[in-house]
Amino acid sequence: MPWKDDRVIMKVLLLKDAKEDDCGQDPYIKELGLYGLEATLIPVLSFEFQSLSNFFEKLSHPEDYGGLIFTSPRAVEAVELCLEKDNKTEGWEKTLKEKWNTKSVYVVGKATASLVNKIGLNFEGENCGNAEKLAEYICSRIEFGSCACAAGGETTELNPRPTVRS
Repeated sequence: MPWKDDRVIMKVLLLKDAKEDDCGQDPYIKELGLYGLEATLIPVLSFEFQSLSNFFEKLSHPEDYGGLIFTSPRAVEAVELCLEKDNKTEGWEKTLKEKWNTKSVYVVGKATASLVNKIGLNFEGENCGNAEKLAEYICSRIEFGSCACAAGGETTELNPRPTVRS
């Protein structure tokens, strides 16, 4: 093991992509360094967005949906990539953002909330912290009595967008 100032330095491998904090350093490397650990980052995953053109087509028609649920920062990144592609930011700023802001927009955590805020959407659910709690939160806000079901051969009129409680 390497030594530094008569101390053994423990080396560790971090299997993740580097992320920079406000000081330009990965927070894991910074924190581990405070405890005398020497960390080496090794990126082990790769990611590629699929179907961005299909996604933007759907994003362009907020009237067809009851809302948006952002489950990760990558979901927000997908929106940003759609807007950057073919310079669609102007259309977002002029009309689409406003239309989506009339819908329910949910986020799973504070990191995702921060990014959704940057694209100009109002949101809720950022304190839920995980998918299960967010799902419970969303279900507690939707009045399912506003949807009818087909039973016994009779079909009752359906409201495709349940009423959201304030």
